[in-house]
Amino acid sequence: MKLDNPEFPRTLSLLRQEKGVSQRTAAEALGISQALLSHYENGAREPGLVFVVKACDYYNVSADFLLGRTLTRDGTTITPEELYDISDEKNNSIKGGVLALLSKKLLVNSIGVLFGLLGKTGSREAVQAAANYLSTAVYTMYRKLYDANPDNNPDFFSVPPRHFQAGLHEADMKCCEAELADALAAHIKAKGPWPEMTNDALARDYPVLYQSVLQVVHNTGERVTALSAGRKAKQEKK
Repeated sequence: MKLDNPEFPRTLSLLRQEKGVSQRTAAEALGISQALLSHYENGAREPGLVFVVKACDYYNVSADFLLGRTLTRDGTTITPEELYDISDEKNNSIKGGVLALLSKKLLVNSIGVLFGLLGKTGSREAVQAAANYLSTAVYTMYRKLYDANPDNNPDFFSVPPRHFQAGLHEADMKCCEAELADALAAHIKAKGPWPEMTNDALARDYPVLYQSVLQVVHNTGERVTALSAGRKAKQEKK
């Protein structure tokens, strides 16, 4: 059974670790040798259909999940309507105090405006590029938090630590920026509808969310300006 799926070995290994069993125990339950299971988990060999079925039953997951075709363990496809949205909660709070709650709201609201504007362009490529960029930014922060605890399992991530430390995630974000630029340039060339982005228009279309955008723009502008000023001051001292 040809899998051509680099996620399969990692998923197989993580499922066993989550179940809290050794390779020997899992191999016995799956009817194979420990050495063969080790080969499967390391990606050195590919299993047959019989093994995949047994593994799905043993770990109580669907074949689509084990093969990396879906993110849900029961094999269902997640629709936008089914995604949990924390921003919809009333009286929602995040442990960590007011700063964490405020920061979350500013970003959630600002991203809401961003995708609202991207949606108005009708460019699926632009929406996807922006989503990929932001996903990698969230991934980066989550991974740094995760990696700060040495007790956490590094195999949780498919990107090896050495590749992450080398900055491949940053390269991915740069590629996303280029893809967004290309998508927007193509849209402008096609002269499709473009969202009005004057202060009055944004305040009118996003009366609740736009204040968050202004705050994010202001806060980020101050940080970037401070960096520029600091660099210029160092250069003048030389």
